[in-house]
Amino acid sequence: QVQLVESGGGLVQAGDSLRLSCAASGLTFSTYTMGWFRQAPGKEREFVAAISWPGGSTVYADPVKGRFTISRDNAKNTWYLQMNSLKPEDTAVYYCAAGRGPLLGSNRYRTGSYNYWGQGTQVTVSS
Repeated sequence: QVQLVESGGGLVQAGDSLRLSCAASGLTFSTYTMGWFRQAPGKEREFVAAISWPGGSTVYADPVKGRFTISRDNAKNTWYLQMNSLKPEDTAVYYCAAGRGPLLGSNRYRTGSYNYWGQGTQVTVSS
C-alpha cells in the first residue's frame, strides 16, 4: 500500500521560511516524479513544483520561482519543499504527489498526472 505523509506545515510570518517534507512508502521511490501542489480556500488545487525522474530536473510555478526549492533524497524515500520569503498569498494546504515515470512537459503541472497524494499540510502566512 502506497502512503505519502507530509510534515512541516505551520503558522509563520511574512518573510519567514518553512520546509515541508513528504515521506513515501510502498513504492519504488526513485522511479517516480515528485510534485507539490497547494489549494487555498475557494480555489482549485494548483501546481507548485516538481522534480523529475530520472535526472532530477526541477520546474516551478511562476509565483514561487526564486523562493521555493524542491529536492529529493532517494535514500530516505523523502522529498522536500524549502519555502523562503513566504508571503500571505502562499497560505494554503500543501499536498505532495507522486507520478509514475518521467513526467514531461506540461504533464508535470497536471493533478491528473500524479498517481498518489498525501493528506495535505496547512501553511499559514500572516502579514
